[in-house]
Order: sequence, then C-alpha cells, then structure tokens
Amino acid sequence: MADLNVTRLGIAIYPGFALLDVAGPMQFFNQLSIIQPFELSVIAKTMDPVSTRPPKDLVLNAKYQCIGEAWQPTHTYDNAPDLDILLVPGGYGLRDETIFNDLGAFIKKQYPKLRYLLSVCTGSTAIAATGILDGRKATSNKFSWSWATKFETVNWVPKARWVVDGNIWSSSGVAAGMDMTYAFISTIFSPKIATEIANVMEYEPHTDSEWDPFSDIWKVSSQ
Repeated sequence: MADLNVTRLGIAIYPGFALLDVAGPMQFFNQLSIIQPFELSVIAKTMDPVSTRPPKDLVLNAKYQCIGEAWQPTHTYDNAPDLDILLVPGGYGLRDETIFNDLGAFIKKQYPKLRYLLSVCTGSTAIAATGILDGRKATSNKFSWSWATKFETVNWVPKARWVVDGNIWSSSGVAAGMDMTYAFISTIFSPKIATEIANVMEYEPHTDSEWDPFSDIWKVSSQ
C-alpha cells in the first residue's frame, strides 16, 4: 500500500462480539494511523449501538449474565463502503444462527473488493461458512475448536498463533489477534513500523506463528 493512499479499514461487529478481538488489533491500527492515512468504518446490521454482551444462553456454563460495552456503528451491512481491509472478530454472538448468517452474507459480498481479510478467534468460522476458505488454511480459537472448525472444506491448522493463506489472515483465540496484527503490519507496511508501535504500546508480541501452547491445553493438537 503506497504511503499516499488512504487505507480503508472496516470492522464487522455484531451483538456478542469479543471486545479484545477488535480492541487489540485496533490499538495497533490506531497507532499506525498517526503516520499512515486511514479511514475507519465500524459496520453492523443496523445503526443501533452494538453490545459485546451476548445472550446468556449462548455462553457455555454461564451462571450469570455477563457485563459488556456498546460500540456505535458508522455504517450498516447494506451501505458499507468498499474496503481495503476487513477485520472479522469472533465472539459468543456467532452461536446465534441469524447473527452468523447475516455476518457471513456481508463478508461474502465484501470479499471480492478487499485487499486483505483478517479474522480473530471464531471470526474465521463465519468466513468458512461463505466458502471463501474452501481448500485454504486457517486457524481459530482452541477453546471452541470443535464448534469453530465444523466446516470440513477448510484446512484447519490446530497448532498456530496465526495463519496466512493468500490475502486471508486468521488468528487463534482473542489475544492472538494482537500478534497477528503485529505480523500483518510488519509484512504489509514494515517491520520497523510494527516494532515501533509495539514499543509505544509496551507490548511484547509473539513473532512465531507456530507458537501455540493453547492447542495442547485444549487438546486439539492431535485432531
């Protein structure tokens, strides 16, 4: 991407999206926008504020209704602008069939126009449902591995912090999105810029895409 071109970045959110799946990568992009021109679109089904709080019945073994925060969209799935980069977060909300299908339809519509498609956690499952990942490599959240990898047309990588296949980047669970974004910025912009951003954030990224102790913790390595 040339320095003089504005990078059009979009985030697709939905009720019950995981906060750090978005906030972690966005801290990197927010810092990057100080030295590179960006336009940001926060995209949801409607213009109503979107809460990270999922319905209790979507959360496994939930004793209480969890707390959450609301984000304000700038666009809807129907009027979103063309994008260069689309970030798709995971979250318990994807276990709702309507939310899952609406998000998938938006991703499928946007993908042909994108330069890069990024997913965090179970966001890759919504991408897989569109057929975009057929025959490609991807990874997802290891705690939710059996649900997240239900689309067998994808070459799911059980031990990976993040995976790159063509212009699609997918990461493991939640915090892994920050390491993926560091690697993405290092690859697409420059290693120097990525390192400077991480140092400003006082964040020490995992730079080995195959580093993944959680595949052993959640026993998905042999699947």
